[in-house]
Amino acid sequence: MTANPIQVGGEADLELLERLANAKQDLLDQVRHRIVGQRDVLEGILTAVLSGGHALLVGVPGLGKTLMISTIAEALDLEFSRIQFTPDLMPSDITGTEIIEEDHATGKRRFKFVQGPIFANIVLADEVNRTPPKTQAALLQAMQEHEVTAAGETYHLPEPFFVLATQNPIEQEGTYPLPEAQLDRFMLELAVLYPSRDEEESIVEETTGDEERSVESVLDAADLVEMQHLVRRIPVSKSIVRAAVTLARMTRPKEDMAPSFINEYVAWGAGPRASQFLVLGAKAHAAMDGRPMADLDDVKDVALSVLRHRLVANFAAEAARRSAEDICTELIQSKEWLE
Repeated sequence: MTANPIQVGGEADLELLERLANAKQDLLDQVRHRIVGQRDVLEGILTAVLSGGHALLVGVPGLGKTLMISTIAEALDLEFSRIQFTPDLMPSDITGTEIIEEDHATGKRRFKFVQGPIFANIVLADEVNRTPPKTQAALLQAMQEHEVTAAGETYHLPEPFFVLATQNPIEQEGTYPLPEAQLDRFMLELAVLYPSRDEEESIVEETTGDEERSVESVLDAADLVEMQHLVRRIPVSKSIVRAAVTLARMTRPKEDMAPSFINEYVAWGAGPRASQFLVLGAKAHAAMDGRPMADLDDVKDVALSVLRHRLVANFAAEAARRSAEDICTELIQSKEWLE
């Protein structure tokens, strides 16, 4: 049985939904002042932001990943912080550290916590696979709990809070691949591809001149938090939930419903977070279009970005030159999970 969206939130929610759809278009228009093309990636980032999730952008250098994220932060009027991950980066360089501070009036000394760059609304973790696991792990608590523990004290991060990380897929020497536990914290993996010829010509024309392109803010932090709550109130039918759970479970080898190619090529499938993010991503996708209810097409649109970094392909897949993305694409295009 399908829920009635007006009963869920009333007229106020419908007005907010219209504001959200308009704000999405306004935001994309502002970002286009600096970014040419990459609409799918930009919409993916907005999907993660409106869902309260984190995103991993994978692409070769020079495609504008960093500029894309910083421009979105500017258009959302959010506090932005960039962390350049390097092999010598320590956890305290991210979370912050305690220093000794002297009170000149009394002469007494005390410890004072100095916040690190993680204390921002949007944190760009640039080349996140460049730093050792010890430092990568410093992001785990922040991404999951939105808080940081240092010297026995817990500090809450500002809301809204997102980690948008970048990763270079071709340069693997001197890198530390993210463990599956940390990859699972990212709601979406977004592939940043080369621009088309026309887009590349536009990029060259627009970036080799002397004109400075400004970006105006579209939303602030309070607006964004309100819209995140709206996204969670978007109704989905029981059949949508069932389809999302079925799709996630079909990625797991040895499951009764797993297709033969999953059993052949996959070592580990997606966990329950994938099911949650499939539904939450579908809700955000519908809300950005101004629709008060998510459907199966919304699940399909976010499925590849939700699943591909959660599948671990085995040696047979490597021998057959089948990537996790290939396997996910074949699974999503099948009809079995829709039944």
